[in-house]
Amino acid sequence: MNSVVFLNILRFILLVLTQVLIFNTLNFLGFINPMVYVIFLYWYPIKGNRGIFMLTAFLLGLIIDLFSDTLALHALATVTAAYARPLIMRFCFGVNYEFQNFSFKNTTKVQRLTFLALLVFMHQVVFFSLEILSFSHLLLILKKIFATSLVTIFLCALFSSLFSPKSE
Repeated sequence: MNSVVFLNILRFILLVLTQVLIFNTLNFLGFINPMVYVIFLYWYPIKGNRGIFMLTAFLLGLIIDLFSDTLALHALATVTAAYARPLIMRFCFGVNYEFQNFSFKNTTKVQRLTFLALLVFMHQVVFFSLEILSFSHLLLILKKIFATSLVTIFLCALFSSLFSPKSE
């Protein structure tokens, strides 16, 4: 088995277990629930098969939904962020993303953090907009989006610095 495939399977399983067993039980200030599994979209290989990536993102969201009892909100938000990933990468990394030899190690930390933040933010916008689904609660939606995004970005950046190769 290819080491990249094995690493992605291991990350998938560990992120699901971490999200379900640890982060779903946390509830900071009564409404902040970090969604660290989104970092899988950041860690997935850039030149990987897009169809497999979309299917994996859907399965990741669906498994989190099964344990969270959230009626496919995680699946929809994760697939949306996965679908928009190339656009976000083009925005963050510019022309460099188009080349075949593109790698995260050729980018700055600010670019990588911006990429991670936009992925997380897009995920949170879709998730909380559909969870509340009411324009009369717009301030509640915005409060949840920004607070949860900040905590999630902080934790994902921490995970990324701890568990990514030193070459990144």
